[in-house]
Amino acid sequence: MKAWQEDMLHALSVVNNEQELFGIVTAYAHNLGFDNCAYGLCMPIPLTQPKFAIFNNYPVAWQKKYQESGYLAVDPSVQHGLRSVMPVIWSDHLFDTAREFWEEACSFGLTFGWAQPCRNENGIGMLTLARSAQPISDSELKENGLKMAWLAQAAHLKISRLLVHKLLPEAGAKLSDREIEILRWTGDGKTSGEIADILNVTERTVNFHIGNAMHKLNASNKIVAVVRAAMLGMLT
Repeated sequence: MKAWQEDMLHALSVVNNEQELFGIVTAYAHNLGFDNCAYGLCMPIPLTQPKFAIFNNYPVAWQKKYQESGYLAVDPSVQHGLRSVMPVIWSDHLFDTAREFWEEACSFGLTFGWAQPCRNENGIGMLTLARSAQPISDSELKENGLKMAWLAQAAHLKISRLLVHKLLPEAGAKLSDREIEILRWTGDGKTSGEIADILNVTERTVNFHIGNAMHKLNASNKIVAVVRAAMLGMLT
């Protein structure tokens, strides 16, 4: 297992293009017995209409159908990934609320699948491994489950790191220690005057740092700045 992990991590570390990274992930998925592979990433911001990035080697006709029918919004496996960190196996029960979607997926040979959600400051990701034949057995999970989970985590770590800076320029903002401190107090509901008293500085100084943070985070006001900084893991 350790040698497999080292080999996989090395293979992923030598490329810096998300398409090439996904190609390597797909190759490892194939070696684990899966014909199809998909990786999706939901960006941490904006909160109302978050950006998604999706890579897969599903049949082209299914990719087109999935997009045209807006299946991303109704796919139960995606909904599971957005609210849980537990792996899930495709089943009639999982897709009970989306029977038409499930029947169409099966018609394209996407019958048996396993998905592992992953989370970090770069967003919520999910790796799905699928095939048209042979159910995923308990013995298979016992033998390869850890490798599948490792592949999901490594894929999310590498691909999300590249995508977040391309799709969310704010993720590259470098906040000063003082800006972080003031945003934390702002997030706790303190006014600029109260923060000035806490830090023993002038209110003008507090507002100066808030303004700088807003500019770096492309935020329209200080509340937006706090939310963006928090969602991007800058305040921890």
